[in-house]
Amino acid sequence: MDWLDVVTNPGNVISAVTAVLVFVAVLTLVTQFRDRSNLESRLKSVANRREELRRRSRETLAGRSASLRQTDDGLYKRVVDRLQLSRLLEDSNLTDKLAQAGFRGPSAVSTFYFFRLITPFVLATAAAIYIFFINNFGLPPMNRVAAVVAAFVAGYYAPNLYVSNIAAKRRESIIRVFPDALDLLLICVESGMSIEAALQKVGQEVGGSSIELAEELSLLTAELSYLPERRMAYEGLARRTNHPGVKAVVTAMIQAERYGTPLGTALRVMAKENRELRLSAAEKKAAALPAQLTVPMIIFFLPVLFIVILGPAIMKVQDVMAHK
Repeated sequence: MDWLDVVTNPGNVISAVTAVLVFVAVLTLVTQFRDRSNLESRLKSVANRREELRRRSRETLAGRSASLRQTDDGLYKRVVDRLQLSRLLEDSNLTDKLAQAGFRGPSAVSTFYFFRLITPFVLATAAAIYIFFINNFGLPPMNRVAAVVAAFVAGYYAPNLYVSNIAAKRRESIIRVFPDALDLLLICVESGMSIEAALQKVGQEVGGSSIELAEELSLLTAELSYLPERRMAYEGLARRTNHPGVKAVVTAMIQAERYGTPLGTALRVMAKENRELRLSAAEKKAAALPAQLTVPMIIFFLPVLFIVILGPAIMKVQDVMAHK
């Protein structure tokens, strides 16, 4: 079949993979310069959630049946409950991991369990169809079965890797701006603003540099207003970021709330420590750069140098041999 020959042609496969990689590279470069205009929408969603909590709280106080918790009645939730995936694939830290990646609420948990169920079967089926019916690469049957099993295992761990990757990028975005946010928070607190107003102001100011940090500060402001203990709101911020610098700041703010110590002094010390952590992380990356550049230099630079240096000599030798 003509279409089967086109699909299995190694040249076409390499061209398709190259086109996809080029598209991803261009998309990555364009994304860095794109105006991140969704800050207002994300802050608006947090504000809407805060208004919804206020409304439901008033309804509860008025005696009507209303719950402050979000509910999930979608397709993913029904599948998870019917197959009891939350028990089979139980992960005690799943909620914290999803929160660190920016996925909150019961629907995120149901979606994760659902895709963790179907992803292994999807990848294994795709690998089996390709290896057994399209192109077997000359492999014996047992090796083809092993490849399908490997695809199944990769599909099982793929959702975890995706969530971990999103959480790492989100944490990096938060920590990059966090020391500057602490400086702004210190200025606001020492000017006489309350901690809630200061957090809201800082969230609006740092939104252009880190939407993730602005969202976390807005969420912290909402939790300070509605949770029974302010300590729970600060500890929630530490869990969602999962970074030593943020945890140290949270501990200092909890102690300031409990013992009445000056919050400005604690914020000044914490801002200095976070700047030192950011500097040490940059120095660590700079120290690891020579080792990381060794292989690219060997692969890309040395062949070019050999061509430039030895090329003219080889051409001259060929001319001399041709005249003889």
